[in-house]
Amino acid sequence: MKTLLILGGGTGGTMVANKMAKKLNPNEWSIKLVDKNPQHYYQPGFLFIPFGIYKSSDVIKTKRNLISRKVEVIFSEIEHIDPEANTVRLQKNNLQIPYDILVVATGCDIRPDMIEGMQAGGWRENIFDFYTLDGASAMFNFLDRWEGGRMLVNVAEMPIKCPVAPLEFLFLADWYFTEKGIRDKVDITYATPLSGAFTKPQASDKLGAMLKRKGIHVETDFNIGEVDSSKQVIRSWDDREIEYDFLATIPTNMGSDVMKRSGMGNELNFIPTNNNTLQSKQWENIWVIGDAGTVPASKAGSVAHFMLEVIIENIEQQIKGLEPKASFDGHANCFIESGFGKGVLIDFNYETEPLAGTYPMPGVGPFSLLKESRANHLGKLSFKWLYWHILLPGRPMPVSNHMSMLGKTQPKLVSKENQLN
Repeated sequence: MKTLLILGGGTGGTMVANKMAKKLNPNEWSIKLVDKNPQHYYQPGFLFIPFGIYKSSDVIKTKRNLISRKVEVIFSEIEHIDPEANTVRLQKNNLQIPYDILVVATGCDIRPDMIEGMQAGGWRENIFDFYTLDGASAMFNFLDRWEGGRMLVNVAEMPIKCPVAPLEFLFLADWYFTEKGIRDKVDITYATPLSGAFTKPQASDKLGAMLKRKGIHVETDFNIGEVDSSKQVIRSWDDREIEYDFLATIPTNMGSDVMKRSGMGNELNFIPTNNNTLQSKQWENIWVIGDAGTVPASKAGSVAHFMLEVIIENIEQQIKGLEPKASFDGHANCFIESGFGKGVLIDFNYETEPLAGTYPMPGVGPFSLLKESRANHLGKLSFKWLYWHILLPGRPMPVSNHMSMLGKTQPKLVSKENQLN
């Protein structure tokens, strides 16, 4: 009996477990999944909790109920991975599990402890994250009674989970304070290490213009060095200071500490991963899905779903003794809540940045790309149902996992002569 071992029962791990449970012969393969938490969180929903749109109960389900009964689920912290011996040791009863194929889906987490002064004073008092359920819930209680002042949203460094989430938070905050009747009493600043609002130039221009239109100041190239809670400022490495009364932080994101203990990760505990095959660069029988690897794609649930067919097909190839042939193109698409019942959709991959147009059908949509619309807002809200009922069970989506150019408006080519004029 051979073993497929999956580490992590979040989006990526759950999808792989459910998909492989339908494909592997149970007389030949045992599928085991290890996770430390019996609860599964719909993480995109955390964004809505501070503004009272979602409650905690809207984003939590029991993990065991989401995973095929053909899969053995073990709840435990992972103590150590030995990729040379093909074994994983758990903290629970010091249990050691041998494997033939390992799928790493341990994701990433915020690390406020990596920023000097972040937790020294004001943490969860007027300094909050919204990337955890506890942080988002504590922020809701704060905002419910806050009467205004200087609101500062800061991204510590890239990469982060869901790179558009800080922008969505800003747009929703603008809407929330307007509805509350105190927008004129709130100064909103966004401090980012990027040179613009987003990583992709065309989307950055569009989203940056939206921020400006909403009266949100953007402080670019800001690399935070410390939080000085006594003065209520954040300070960059080049000694720029920004004041705050309320700080919404997106701290350093890092992979699981077990990668450091096991000598498998880089300086941020992410596993070096082949961008296209999703195979570990060092160990042929280790595959990485979702946020745990180094592929230069967005760390988001939709991206893990687009990775799924690639990783499944390549594992099947490996079982047959063949080389991997499926290739991930970096496909990502994200609904961006822009407030006031509207949203924006972007669709891109490694090679192509977000373009204008319609998605998924040319001229029909129903979603518009790089443009605010009511349909995009409804698409964002409907994604929760798709997540629980389509993505996690590993069911096929009516869109390709590879990026399509159908419905997209190609940018006009400008000749070198015109560029100089």
